[in-house]
This record gives sequence, C-alpha cells and structure tokens, in this order.
Amino acid sequence: MTTRTANRKTASPMAVDPALPVVTNDFVEDTFTRVTGASLVHGNEVKLLINAEANYPAWLEAIRSAEERIYFESYIIHGDEQGDIFADALIDRAKSSVDVKLIYDWLGGLGKTPRRFWRRLAAEGIEVRCYNPPKLSDPLGVFSRDHRKVLTVDGQIAFVSGLCVGQDWVGYPAKDIQPWRDTGVQLRGPAVADVESAFAEVWATMGEPLPSEAIARRSNINEAGSISLRVIQTVPGQGHVYRADHLLASVARETMWLTDAYFVGVPSYLQSMKDASRDGVDVRILVPRSTDIALIRDTTRSTYRPLLEAGVRVFEWNGPMVHAKSAVFDGRFARIGSTNLNIASWFSNYEIDVLVEDRDFAVLVEEMFLNDLADSTEIVLADTARMPRHRRTGERKEKRTGGGSVRKATAGALNAATSISSAIAKRSPLGPAESRLLFIAGFSLLMLALLFIVFPRAASIPLIILLLMLALPTLFKAAQNYRNN
Repeated sequence: MTTRTANRKTASPMAVDPALPVVTNDFVEDTFTRVTGASLVHGNEVKLLINAEANYPAWLEAIRSAEERIYFESYIIHGDEQGDIFADALIDRAKSSVDVKLIYDWLGGLGKTPRRFWRRLAAEGIEVRCYNPPKLSDPLGVFSRDHRKVLTVDGQIAFVSGLCVGQDWVGYPAKDIQPWRDTGVQLRGPAVADVESAFAEVWATMGEPLPSEAIARRSNINEAGSISLRVIQTVPGQGHVYRADHLLASVARETMWLTDAYFVGVPSYLQSMKDASRDGVDVRILVPRSTDIALIRDTTRSTYRPLLEAGVRVFEWNGPMVHAKSAVFDGRFARIGSTNLNIASWFSNYEIDVLVEDRDFAVLVEEMFLNDLADSTEIVLADTARMPRHRRTGERKEKRTGGGSVRKATAGALNAATSISSAIAKRSPLGPAESRLLFIAGFSLLMLALLFIVFPRAASIPLIILLLMLALPTLFKAAQNYRNN
C-alpha cells in the first residue's frame, strides 16, 4: 500500500497570472481538513472487515488481549447470546484490573437490552454510561443520539464500524436467516489516538472526563503502515460527513458508489448525486430491500425517481438487511463508519467514520461493493427513455478531463462487468413508493382531523402537554441565562 502526501509545488512567477488564485496541494489539504473537521493522519495500517464473521472475532481477540484499558462505545448492545459473549469478555478483563469503560445509547437499547445486563457489567467493575436518557428539562434532546460503534484497546488498536452487537449480525442458522450485511475497519497506528479522543469527548458529556494520561496521543503511537486517513468525528449540528460527501461528489471524475442502511437524502444531497451523474460520473447506491424500519423503506423509495431520471443506478440488497454505511469515490477515497445518509445521522447524532485516502484500500472497497451488487436487484424506470442517452447505451459522457487513461479504462471495465451481471440478475421496475408514503401521510392526517371533530377536548390534551413540555424548559433556560448574566 502506498501513502500519498501533499507536496507544495511553487510555480514560477512568470508562469502564473498573480491576479488568479493558485490551487496547490496544500490548498486541497486545507479544504478537506476544514470540511471534515479532521486532519490527515499518516502511517496507519487499515484492515477491511466484512460482516460480523470478520468483525466480532477481531473485536473479541483485541478485548481478550487488553492489558491497560478498553473503551467500547456502541449504539446498541443487545441482551442476547452475542451480547452475553461480549459481556463475558469485558468482565474477564475487568477482573484482571483492566480499565473497562462502556457507552451505550438510551434509545438504542430501549426494549433490546434489559437493565440487569448493565447492572451485571457495573457490578463486575465496568464503568457504564448511558447517553441521553429522557429529561423533562430538555424534552427535544431525545432526538440527539450516540450512534457510534467504536472499540479501542490499550491505545494501540481501534475498530470503527456500522455494526452493533447482536444476533441479527450473526444470523439465525436454525431459521435459515442470513446475517445482516455490515462493514467495519481495524486500525493500527497514530490514527488510533483520534478514535480514543472521539470516545473521550462523548464520555465527558455524561460525567467526569477521562484524565489526559488515559487518552492516547499520536506522537506516542508508532507508525504501523503506510496508509493515510482521517477520523471524522461528527457531533450534533456539524454535519461533517454530509459536507465531505458533497465535496467528494463535486470532485469525483469516474465513480461515486454508496452503500447505506437508512437512506433519506435531502434535496441538496440528491442534487449532488444527480449533478455528478449528469456530468458522466458512474453514481450508484445500494440500499436494503428488507429493513427493520418499514417507513424508512418507502421514504427511501420515494427518492428513487429523480435519481433514476438523472442516470443514478439504484440497487436493493436481496438479503435480510444491509446495515453498512460505506462509500468509495474514484477508487481513491473510501469512507466507512456509522453515519447513515439522513438528517438524523448528519446533524443530530454523534457519529464516527474513517475516510481512507489510499488506492489499494479503495480497490478493496470497490470489489466489496461489486460483490454486494451480485446479490442485489437493480431498480429501473419502466420508461427507460427518460434516462440520459449515455446511461441507456452504456456510453461514457466524456465531459470532464483528467484522471488518467488507466483510471478511465479500469472504471469502464468495472462498469461493463457490472452491466453484464445486471443482465443476468433480476431487475425490478420502480414501484409506487411515493403513493404509499402519501397514502400513509394522508390517512394519518384524516384520522387526526376526525379525532379532533369527534373528541375535541380529549384530542387537544396531547397538544397541550407538548406545548407545556416546550414552554416550561424554555422559560427555565431563559431564567438560568438571566441569572448567569
């Protein structure tokens, strides 16, 4: 694997008009750092881990090797067989004087993990913190979640992924139910410090912060490889992955391939995808056909038509659930982590993703994506005449220049290979997702209207309670601010 570093090239004063801006490698580096909120970290080893069969054993091996500390942050740890396996491993290390700290999300664990599970961990010496349980003083705070999936051990190894801990990710062989499809990465090298720092920031929101000596620093970690990457730490309101994808979509020349579990693209994100496709970029997105949140499925499908009309190719995973959150751009930039492509993940949650800038690693992500397409169904418009000509015929729209003939040939070969496999595989025309979604919304509004007509006083009570829940905390905060000033 190779590492690409930014080298400033100084142009001759006679070669550049001083009235024009000069775009240098340093300029590009500064742009990516500002947009992602993360600097480029060199000297790392990155392993691509596909599904629980690769992730869980690697996590457990790292946990069992811990000598100093384990930081584990997971949106959900189910109280099932897999949850018990991880609980036993963590307890075993805690009994050996390893400092074990664990964060779970209140809403994520609601109905999935009994309280006795957390009490058992705490009783065995593990410090457990719950992110953002409901508070009367901040009723709308429930919309902010800790959706990260992170594990670090001894400040030397880190895992960032889309996987929670639960039987769904392993599957149910007795019932012939396949595992959920998901993706993670294993990191060694200085970037581990950034992952530990991200854990420490969330930990501090719930109580006493970690001491500085309990958080790794890049300077104290030896280089483990030659890969450069950014650890993108999204916090509520920042939208770092949202901004990063916009930037990458605007500079992509060949490919933009996305995999997402709960895709609900806002108009600006959809526009970035459409603009890239119309400019000749091979834009594809893989989403689940079956999902654990039925309403999300119809909402996702309601975005298909404008994407398809712009030439974006849409695929639905044929298995029980694709839960991965990954992307690859131009065979150079690969993103893997916890962020879904929807407003909640972009702007309300704590999320964490790794953006790897390495061609060898990106090729692995491309191969993974193509393998996933082989087990997917492509969604097409019944009237293919609406698609741009270069999408109907398979021609490339050579509007952009640059990128090299090798990259163009490789992208063309990949595109041809997938087109052949799509001809063999199933293809499904776009269904009436928009109609179902509108029907649900219309029916809900009708029922609400009838409720107010038939039971006006009773129906107004929930509205009154909601207004009081908003008014009282607002007045309380106003009084606090007044006293502080």
